[in-house]
Amino acid sequence: MILRRLLPSLALFLSGCAETLTGYPSLAKRAVENAPVAEPVAAPAPVEADPALQAQVDRLSAQAQSGSAAFDRAWPAADRATRSAAGAAVSSEAWVAAQLAISALEAARNDSVSALASLDTLYVERSNAVAEGKVRGGVEQIDVARKAALGIVDSQNDRIDAVKARLAQP
Repeated sequence: MILRRLLPSLALFLSGCAETLTGYPSLAKRAVENAPVAEPVAAPAPVEADPALQAQVDRLSAQAQSGSAAFDRAWPAADRATRSAAGAAVSSEAWVAAQLAISALEAARNDSVSALASLDTLYVERSNAVAEGKVRGGVEQIDVARKAALGIVDSQNDRIDAVKARLAQP
């Protein structure tokens, strides 16, 4: 009984498989096979270092290091002052002395922050000039100096935040 019901369906399925192919695909070359083969792209020629750019990067790196040294010299006084003022009331004599020491610490790092800002500006200007085809290379050497200056400034920020956290906030 079930076989009788399935027999017509089976006949339909098998009739689809019994179709004869009248046309076979052509074995002729396709258009894409006639296209010319591209030659491998030659590696870009090394870019000569720009002495003026290198001098500017070196000057800004030295400025960042100078700011780091000044910050390190001002650090002990700020550290002592904020430790003494920990727990002191806002506007007390110890608190004001600690705020002055923190201000001196922030002023001492001015060269580092300024050098980082100049390196950021130089990086953007050089990247734009390279993108416009006006100059070649130099972005990498600026980026190395930028990362070093950023590390200095980040470290200074962390240390300033640590001493500020010791003091009562107004």
